[in-house]
Amino acid sequence: MITILGPTACGKTTLAVALAKRIGGEILSADSRQVYRRMDIGTGKDLSEYDGVPYHLIDIREPGTKYNLFQYLQDFAEAYKQVTERGAEPILCGGTGLYIEAVLKNYQLSPVPQNPELRKQLEGKSLEELTVMLRQLKERNGTHMHNTTDVDTAQRAIRAIEIEAHPHPSPREGSINTSLADNTLQCNQAPLPWGGDGGGLFGLLIPRDLRRERITQRLKARLEEGMVDEVRGLLDEGIPAEDLTYYGLEYKYVTEYVTGQLSYDEMFRQLEIAIHQFAKRQMTWFRGMERRGLTIQWIDATLPIDAKVAQVLQLSHLSPLTTHHL
Repeated sequence: MITILGPTACGKTTLAVALAKRIGGEILSADSRQVYRRMDIGTGKDLSEYDGVPYHLIDIREPGTKYNLFQYLQDFAEAYKQVTERGAEPILCGGTGLYIEAVLKNYQLSPVPQNPELRKQLEGKSLEELTVMLRQLKERNGTHMHNTTDVDTAQRAIRAIEIEAHPHPSPREGSINTSLADNTLQCNQAPLPWGGDGGGLFGLLIPRDLRRERITQRLKARLEEGMVDEVRGLLDEGIPAEDLTYYGLEYKYVTEYVTGQLSYDEMFRQLEIAIHQFAKRQMTWFRGMERRGLTIQWIDATLPIDAKVAQVLQLSHLSPLTTHHL
């Protein structure tokens, strides 16, 4: 299986689609928010970009529900099976590093139940207070704040504290411990069906200034495309504002604008900053993956699409179906 990762706005989907056309591939999404139906503009699905290439793990849950890593791994395994049984080449593509790492390392999960008593104690605390508590718990447990996307809302921070406070089993060698999973994680050393020859892990490396420029341009375009109306429509469906806020980034700040908590200019400014910070955290996670033993072959995101596809084909030892240029 080929895996393509990178920070937001680096062109992952474009490369995955071009590659799929060359090798007869189907795309398995690794995006924690694109699983939700009718959350299209804010999550950047850009479904027209697939241009007939089959995709999976997008639009599989209703908005307002909570989707976690445990569910993703189950859904991924089923989608992978379907793709390979058709004789197609699976291409894993996305920016949710936790999902990608869990797939590639075959992490096994033990669900952590809710703790009503703890939740009652934490009720009313500010996000800043909850973040400090979570950091202290992680320090006590000898774990690390690999990523802070789990504490961008009070709801997420409470769940993270709940998981970190849960008794943890002794992790096996190579395991990671992260509250993002809504579970405890352990690494299974059994062989993986998507391992072996013919494949590879590729990352798109984009200059920081260009990444920031693309993020700002894309945010303006999404607002012009109707992102505010998309959020209003979800609220009109009866989805509680706090549930949309839980999803973070676009849905957090646009919901706060629609509900009168922020002005339009405040919403844009805060959201732009949050997306820039998110992209930086994504890169931090990917670098952490490398430290934890995964080899990412980095490709210059500014290269022409033909050149990027050629690099992936050469390094992954896969043969294209055709020899014509894209």
